[in-house]
Amino acid sequence: MFDIYRKVPKDLTQPTYTGAIISVCCCLFILFLFLSELTGFIATEIVNELYVDDPDKDSGGKIEVNLNISLPNLHCELVGLDIQDEMGRHEVGHIDNSMKIPLNNGDGCRFEGHFSINKVPGNFHVSTHSATAQPQNPDMTHIIHKLSFGDKLQVHNVHGAFNALEGADKLSSNPLASHDYILKIVPTVYEDMSGKQRYSYQYTVANKEYVAYSHTGRIIPAIWFRYDLSPITVKYTERRQPLYRFITSICAIIGGTFTVAGILDSCIFTASEAWKKIQLGKMQ
Repeated sequence: MFDIYRKVPKDLTQPTYTGAIISVCCCLFILFLFLSELTGFIATEIVNELYVDDPDKDSGGKIEVNLNISLPNLHCELVGLDIQDEMGRHEVGHIDNSMKIPLNNGDGCRFEGHFSINKVPGNFHVSTHSATAQPQNPDMTHIIHKLSFGDKLQVHNVHGAFNALEGADKLSSNPLASHDYILKIVPTVYEDMSGKQRYSYQYTVANKEYVAYSHTGRIIPAIWFRYDLSPITVKYTERRQPLYRFITSICAIIGGTFTVAGILDSCIFTASEAWKKIQLGKMQ
């Protein structure tokens, strides 16, 4: 009869203490590996990739910007936001979705703004250009609390430069100096298990501080954010181990462990029997 799973009669098997110990250790080892595989199967992993494309084609060519900055030595009526880019946009004193909060008994100001920029190189800057009367010596020392682009990604496993300028402190800088922040904006896509995509932007930053002069004298200082977009998009995708791979791993763990344990037990049993025969031979 064809049977690859032939049975060994019970009267031909022999239990041993060594076999019992190996069996217990084998079961514990299988349980440990099973729980490890199960944890890996339940958990999701984040896979990232790079490609060249504009991921958010439905945005109308716009990027949402969130800016929160404090100027502790400049009055709120002097603080303004200007936006300009290579498409010809030149807006002085942007006020939509913005708020000014007095600081230090009115001597300083905290500016919070939410606005959009075009997906072309340009800049936005905090300055006194929109003020009715220009101050003689505006103090542009500042602290940046937040500068972010696009949606906020609240994902613990993704660590990126979504708010790279958070906490930037220029309070000890020259009060009459301008500040240039050169930003390279990188489009970022996050796709969850359901296939829903969220769009955000990371950025790298370099900065310089300087006092600018022209033939008419010193130029009024400002805080410049000059940006350009990277053609490379970073995509993060949530993935979970397929069920067939989990089952394959469990079968491999069980089969491999029992096979190795059987070989080990057989070697120990054979050595033990040979040693007993040697001892019997010496006694005779």
